[in-house]
Amino acid sequence: MESVKMAQMACPFLARTPVSALRQMSVSSANSASMSACPHALPALSTPVPASAGGVMASVRQAAAAASLLESKSNRVAASTSTSALFKAAQSCPVFGHALAVQSVRRLGARQFHSATMAHTASIASTSTEQDMGRVPPRPFDAIPKPHSKPASASKKATGSAKGVSEEPAPGGFNYDDFFKEQLERKHKDKSYRYFNNINRLAQLYPMAHTGTGEHVTVWCSNDYLGMSKHPEVVEAMKVTIDKYGAGAGGTRNIAGNAQLHLSLERELASLHNKDAALVFSSCFVANDATLSTLASKMPGCVLFSDSSNHASMIQGIRNSRAQKHVFKHNNLEHLESLLKQYDLSTPKIIAFESVYSMSGYIGHIKEIAALAKKYNAITFLDEVHAVGMYGETGAGVAEYIDGMDEMDIITGTLGKAYGVVGGYIAASASLIDMVRSYAPGFIFTTSLPPAVMSGALTAVRHLKTSPVERAGQQLHTRMLKSTLSDLGIPVVPNPSHIVPVLVGDAETAKSVSDELLHRFKIYVQSINYPTVAVGEERLRITPTPGHGPELMDGLVGALKTIWTERGLKTEADWMREGGKAGVGVVGGEMDQLVRAEDLKDMMDRAYPYALDTLSGKQAVKSA
Repeated sequence: MESVKMAQMACPFLARTPVSALRQMSVSSANSASMSACPHALPALSTPVPASAGGVMASVRQAAAAASLLESKSNRVAASTSTSALFKAAQSCPVFGHALAVQSVRRLGARQFHSATMAHTASIASTSTEQDMGRVPPRPFDAIPKPHSKPASASKKATGSAKGVSEEPAPGGFNYDDFFKEQLERKHKDKSYRYFNNINRLAQLYPMAHTGTGEHVTVWCSNDYLGMSKHPEVVEAMKVTIDKYGAGAGGTRNIAGNAQLHLSLERELASLHNKDAALVFSSCFVANDATLSTLASKMPGCVLFSDSSNHASMIQGIRNSRAQKHVFKHNNLEHLESLLKQYDLSTPKIIAFESVYSMSGYIGHIKEIAALAKKYNAITFLDEVHAVGMYGETGAGVAEYIDGMDEMDIITGTLGKAYGVVGGYIAASASLIDMVRSYAPGFIFTTSLPPAVMSGALTAVRHLKTSPVERAGQQLHTRMLKSTLSDLGIPVVPNPSHIVPVLVGDAETAKSVSDELLHRFKIYVQSINYPTVAVGEERLRITPTPGHGPELMDGLVGALKTIWTERGLKTEADWMREGGKAGVGVVGGEMDQLVRAEDLKDMMDRAYPYALDTLSGKQAVKSA
């Protein structure tokens, strides 16, 4: 009876039919009763529901509830060989027919989903990781019917191709696919299109990797600066943690994703930088973006001052804040001060800069900027991404090495470079950290990093707090390589850090040299083009690690020497004759290494029980 009343509410035509007639139809077979009670069911009268009925959508919503009861009742009352006349009429009705179809799909989908999922779950244990090589098992959801889905042939016809992204636009419509292709063509024309090499680093053969074809190559451009990604303590910690806690975090930090390992890592990072607190993010890109955009947008009238060579993550955060900004010339203190003095002390100000600029290897003026910040009542935001783990007594970065860490208000770092895992973080005062934690969407609304990642990062941070071995080996090999390339006239951009940029000066040539190193000499060094570096300053970015010993170094130097000679590429002397470029060939452009020779010797003496000269240390320290 309830289904009959709901049907009358949904359809104005059924509303005019006596209840006794509807009741008779609900218990009569379709073969023995008239099916004309609902004019909707008659082709000549299958017109939209009048406005008095509340419109089509209202009718459908009402009919959906009635349909569920009607279908259930019909299944109970009608025999297996017969269906009630009312149910048959409802199927023919545009309103009720749609509602019944939805109910049927829901029931069928639920049954097939449950069946397929259970079967898939039972087979997970026998599924090999070889699916990554092309043998991927079918997904359990593929068999579930989808309402209103078009046949594959119809879809293919509409798009013109199974791989198409959209239909042909209507006359005057925007052509999305053409737009995408035009943007890519611009990248190809200016030689800034990015090619990704298939490089699979081998933990047991570090710093070797295999390519997509299985060939072994030596990786000379990884940001795993100290080889911590394969360190046995880090790997073992991650294995133990994943066995205990599983693969994923389970949610955001606010919902089931806030584990003890997250809290322990944050305490360790706060201690590392001598700050009240720290906050871990999914990456340092997110950390920089979220922190700058949140702080600058919340502080009324905030003005941002950004170094012109800052990383894209900081630029994005500044843009997202929509706050007023000034970009000062790279490492130019005079320009920075000229901008700061334009504002009253009461105006909130943030100075954002880096300690190590990753493409040039230059070092930021940390203490000098701190002094300006104090003078003009600004707070400092220091990106130590390419320095944490690498510099300082405990690996806290350049600020620690030069004794300027306490003068920085906010320090950001990564867990994905020298620490060998993944993730980013900020360290600052307790109130600032809590504000970012409470307001930053990039922190709040994303799944937290898995426990195994937290465990590996925590182990790496603690290890590098006390071990000088990795830093000593990296610094030694950097000095050796810079000195050797300089002796050969191969143009290294002079800088005081661990980065070894080799200037090529042309995007297409840089890519070609990178390809030749890979395919001919089995050496992987990525080329760096615009917009990462300025046009005309394209380069190879080389990053020696503790694992790049003399034999591997001889191979790299020999390959570069061969390529430079055969191709007639510009040497340091050639750049000097042209007036210099990117610091190469500039008179007086030489720079001392940040890590002093005596500090390196001390690290080596503490790291190795044998004489420094057994690792070619005499030449390296002498050339510092």
